[in-house]
Amino acid sequence: MLDPAIVRDHLDEVEKGLTERGATNLKADLATIKELDTRRKAIIPNLEEARRERKELGARVALAKRAGESADDLLKKGRALSDGIHEQEKDLAAVEQEQQKLLLRLPNLPHKSVPRGANEKANQEINRWGEVTRFDFTPKAHWDLGPELGILDFERATQMSGARFAVLLGVGAKLNRAIINFMLAVHTKEHGYIEVAPPFLVNEEALIGTGNLPRFEADLFKMAGNSNLYLVPTAEVPLANLHREEILDGRRLPLSYVAYTPCFRSEAGSYGKDVRGLIRQHQFEKIELFKFTTPDQSYREHETLTRHAEIILEKLGLPYRRMVLSTGDMGFAAAKTYDLEVWLPGQETYREISSCSNTEAFQARRAGIKFRPGGVGKAEFAHTLNGSGLAVGRTLIAVLENGQQADGSVVVPEALRPFMDGQEVIEPAR
Repeated sequence: MLDPAIVRDHLDEVEKGLTERGATNLKADLATIKELDTRRKAIIPNLEEARRERKELGARVALAKRAGESADDLLKKGRALSDGIHEQEKDLAAVEQEQQKLLLRLPNLPHKSVPRGANEKANQEINRWGEVTRFDFTPKAHWDLGPELGILDFERATQMSGARFAVLLGVGAKLNRAIINFMLAVHTKEHGYIEVAPPFLVNEEALIGTGNLPRFEADLFKMAGNSNLYLVPTAEVPLANLHREEILDGRRLPLSYVAYTPCFRSEAGSYGKDVRGLIRQHQFEKIELFKFTTPDQSYREHETLTRHAEIILEKLGLPYRRMVLSTGDMGFAAAKTYDLEVWLPGQETYREISSCSNTEAFQARRAGIKFRPGGVGKAEFAHTLNGSGLAVGRTLIAVLENGQQADGSVVVPEALRPFMDGQEVIEPAR
């Protein structure tokens, strides 16, 4: 959530930043937020004065009773004051609730280093690693390669669950598990992240904290009945809420966490997009990296987190490029985002495999996460960072497509072999 004081005192700058993000329909909301703040500031002094009068009146009632004098008139006046205070408190709560509701609809403001642009066409390439994989035969896409290897079945998944689901079989399931274990091992042993096994169900408050609610409820799977629980769209949600409503010791920051979870998304609004294969599924898996840090550390830690995701790709020998997203292509909560895109030879294109974002204080303000810089003193909002380290299904796609051979087999990357019981090649189904 944006700082209400920033919205109030720098409305033109906020409107400019939101317009650069393409959020041109929020001008009326901004005006209403400012008007509500004016009403709020008008109520508060009157309310405080009434509370002061009531306190003073209470003291006079006590004196009258000690002196044996009648306090009926004072008590009557006190009841009238209390009734007025109650009404003012109701008015204040209603104004603040409405203001909060509108603030939750506003996306984050872009960092000054983010390229300005309306959509993905304005994204900028930062660097590339590795030569794109070339073959002396026509490479296959994973949706053909996987079934021919006997490790991937879309038809049976459709029969039991519908479109955008898949079944991994035999070595395919083993490869998927190997990728998960490999990533967790690298991030915990080499990069120093603390592994977390979080719940796969979260409540509304947790999703409000990350910015998934209220704007993006259509993208979520909600549990049936009277429950307010939702399936996690990403481990970012439980990790971001790990220190909800806490004040952290600034001397311990940054805190770095990694978690594996399945992820569930309805993919609302993506009808007809990436319908083939594993690219865009309702259920998929990710290794999520998450950091709580201080404002002065956050952009340095953003580079570090992104680099940790890149190292996974390099250890697997997968060519990739780093992109910085434009204002018009960033996610709702992000102030700045890098996308890592892996080369998929079967599709002859780079595809996103990791998105690494700095949300600054946007999520922390929504979730009430603060820190004290020296462990003592005034608390301020922390900064939060998140990134895929990596998306498991898309990594499996990249391993299959980049490692395929002319005879239909796939060479397992050397880094994965210890997690595959030493298996070096996946042979075609016989």
